[in-house]
Amino acid sequence: MKGVHNLPSRWGQNLVYWPIKINIMKKRIFLLGLSIFLFLPGALVAQEETLTEEEQAYRDSVAAINEQNATMAESREAYNRGIQAFENKSFAKAVSEFSKSVELDDGFAQGFFNKGLAEIETKSFEAAVKSFDKCLALDPSNNKVFYQRAIAHQGNKDIEAAEFDYNQALKADPENEKIPYNFGTLKFMQKDYEGALKQFSLALEIDPEFTNAYNDRGSCYRMMGKYPQSIAEYEKALKRNPELVFVLNNLGSAKMKAEDYKGAIAAYSRAISLDKKFYLSYNNRGVVLSEMDKIDDAEADFKKALEINPKYAPAASNLSGVYFRQREYEKALKYADMAVKADPNYSGGYVNRGMAREMMRDQQGACEDWQKAIELGSELGQSYYSGNCN
Repeated sequence: MKGVHNLPSRWGQNLVYWPIKINIMKKRIFLLGLSIFLFLPGALVAQEETLTEEEQAYRDSVAAINEQNATMAESREAYNRGIQAFENKSFAKAVSEFSKSVELDDGFAQGFFNKGLAEIETKSFEAAVKSFDKCLALDPSNNKVFYQRAIAHQGNKDIEAAEFDYNQALKADPENEKIPYNFGTLKFMQKDYEGALKQFSLALEIDPEFTNAYNDRGSCYRMMGKYPQSIAEYEKALKRNPELVFVLNNLGSAKMKAEDYKGAIAAYSRAISLDKKFYLSYNNRGVVLSEMDKIDDAEADFKKALEINPKYAPAASNLSGVYFRQREYEKALKYADMAVKADPNYSGGYVNRGMAREMMRDQQGACEDWQKAIELGSELGQSYYSGNCN
């Protein structure tokens, strides 16, 4: 069972309010000569001022500057409202306010930068890339753009562009441990575990107390089947913070793979004691208990995981497996079907539903399920299909 893996984050961007100090020009126009009033019978009429071309041009320029300054002030007010919304985690509103700011002043590089940050938070990754592109075009010296644009590219699944920007960001800011850390998450998701290890190790060279980097380095070793190294990394993370439930869950998974079932149960139970709602550890402890033939205890854990999260497909699929072992095939079918409905891309649900259907004499349905599991990359589905459907 895979543990929790942290996704890339902005790591606490500090947004700065923009001071609004716009001076509206108030220049007097001095005319040559005196204003002349003509006294006519029955009325008092003021003579209109007559300006030279030079005087009119000056007056027009003052009006234009005042209008420009007023627009600038409005832009910065929207910008500051955007920061306030961002700090309140109202990210959609922040995007809206930053958008108003740059619409009023399309040369405002910082406005585009913050708009991109807010768009990352709303998962509008393509829009964020465009905002960062505009910021960099306006201010080529802003090296912070590369790191944030890399995260946007990563969210947009543009791997090549993300790697380019992470490398640029590392050159620009080699002492920022967050850059190689997030670069490592990109490598990890591409299953390039050696590449991920390199980046996580670089992050730890910069900051030896970077707990998440120890955890994720442990996950690399676990995925590579190097369980002793994996366990050692998780324990380094827990030494720095013993109450990280996701690290305890990962430690349990590594110990389960190393067939240290007692140690795995201890790690999962510790995670549950810290967070009674941590359904992943209930499910994973149930898997270990099932391996130890403690079926009743496993059933209780799978049910608890589903009680906390009714849409967690692995727990429903695992509960189906429990009932299959108990020869309660209708229940096995029910929970396997629940797993498939909860997550149509979870291959384990199709494998177990196929097994239940086969025992209920629905061979065609079983083969269809195993075929679907094969399409989702399941080797077990391939094994059942090959042995029963050809």
